[in-house]
Amino acid sequence: MISRRRLLQVLAVPAFEKQGIRSRLVGDVNGTTLHVLEAGFSDGARRPAVMLLHGFPELAFSWRKVLPALAGAGFHAIAPDLRGYGRSTGAGVGFDDDLRPFRTFNEVKDVVSLVRTLGYEKAAVVGHDFGSPLAAACAVMHPEVFTRVVLMSAPYGGASGGDRVYEELSALQPPRKHYQKYFSTREANENMWHAKQGLHAFLRAYYHMKSADWKQNRPFALRAWSAAELAKLPRYYVMDRDKGMAETVAAEMPSTAEIARCKWLREDELRVYAEEYGRTGFQGGLNRYRVRWIPELNTEMRAFAGRTIDIPAMFIAGASDWGIHQRPGALEAMQKTACTKFEGLHLVEGAGHWVQQEQPDAVNRLLAGFLGK
Repeated sequence: MISRRRLLQVLAVPAFEKQGIRSRLVGDVNGTTLHVLEAGFSDGARRPAVMLLHGFPELAFSWRKVLPALAGAGFHAIAPDLRGYGRSTGAGVGFDDDLRPFRTFNEVKDVVSLVRTLGYEKAAVVGHDFGSPLAAACAVMHPEVFTRVVLMSAPYGGASGGDRVYEELSALQPPRKHYQKYFSTREANENMWHAKQGLHAFLRAYYHMKSADWKQNRPFALRAWSAAELAKLPRYYVMDRDKGMAETVAAEMPSTAEIARCKWLREDELRVYAEEYGRTGFQGGLNRYRVRWIPELNTEMRAFAGRTIDIPAMFIAGASDWGIHQRPGALEAMQKTACTKFEGLHLVEGAGHWVQQEQPDAVNRLLAGFLGK
């Protein structure tokens, strides 16, 4: 068992305690033990709960600028390291380990079980990046538990079209491949975990290239789910076929001056990610991508095919984030058909994909206003 003090030492954030954030392990959560960061737990009041679900390659730590703000707005804010990430335990994360624990149906059970284990009957749910489709699945499957949902950086509701497009990308000149297909391969974890430039430098370049700091991020809507249209996405989405992600982002490594100017992800904060992923590797997170391509691991979700989100919903993303357009039609379908109580789309200026880290003040205002209704 890892003590609270040791967890804070590992996270290298002694200021967390001053901000009212604590780190702890919560056991017996759908057969796993989840590491959570939380705020708004200490005044004796029974506050409404908000679950914050991170994306890839992130951790509960990605909500560090949101947790105190939500606590200040009257909420008990809870951010777990999702199954397979960080300090959470309970499932093998090797490439050849059982993938069934990582199927969407079971990860929704993780979130519901955490709500129950912490003593709540209901909670709001917020998801960023790969946490966004998980939050959407929570809302679809358990509207009796989740009262409001905020989706961030990855819209819900657009059919992507057929899988043939992934093979068609390979026929382009130069040949390309989709990052989600790449993340499903055996070599992806090793390529990023033991990147030639070093893990810290890899993560710096990856986060930089998907942020508003990378000035080439000028997103626009794609016309169709086709290889020719997808090829317009940056290389971190549609990669050169002969390169891994480490090589893809290495060419865009920010300069020393650019790193010094990056206030949303300081070097000490980046070290938290680098130290945790240096210890675990990326396979736990990558296993969630792999599940998509294995039909027998998605049978339970077929019962929810075509279901809408019928609780109040909001969407937040960075104005410089290509993620809102990577699945043509999804952004529009989310607003018109997939969410029956859609209450607002907000594109935050000065932010790319890591919106709650790049522009936390704007995100916190939006979250507090929506969740407090």
